[in-house]
Amino acid sequence: FGEAFSKAQLGAGEGIPDGGLAFLSVRDADKQQIKTVARELHDLGFSLCATHGTAAAIREAGLECRGVNKVREGQPHVVDMLKNDEIDLIVNTTEGKKAVADSFSIRRTALQHKVFYTTTMAGADATIRALKVGTLEQVNCLQELHKGATDG
Repeated sequence: FGEAFSKAQLGAGEGIPDGGLAFLSVRDADKQQIKTVARELHDLGFSLCATHGTAAAIREAGLECRGVNKVREGQPHVVDMLKNDEIDLIVNTTEGKKAVADSFSIRRTALQHKVFYTTTMAGADATIRALKVGTLEQVNCLQELHKGATDG
């Protein structure tokens, strides 16, 4: 699955970074699960930063995590970090009108700066699985594979 997800991302023109700074901000319902995601990302070589509530949950798991302001909490905030090309990967789940509004500016800026992001915990898990596969040397075109199977 990890390899397939990685190939799908490459096919969509998205590269999953293999290190750097990961920004994590999740709704309360995802706080337990983000601890596992944070540990996996840390073990894969990422540094961690998160909104203050998410950062506290990550620290509870014994990991270092820099706290970052939400957009509505004032500058400097996560969008500033994106504009400064400080963030390499984003995991952001939302709930509520204010969080969704903040999330829109994060997603828009991430797209403008070509920062990989996911908005679900399932997407975070898939991303980790892809990272564990490692860098793909080549992606095979299905038409070429089919041609090889029918030529023989």
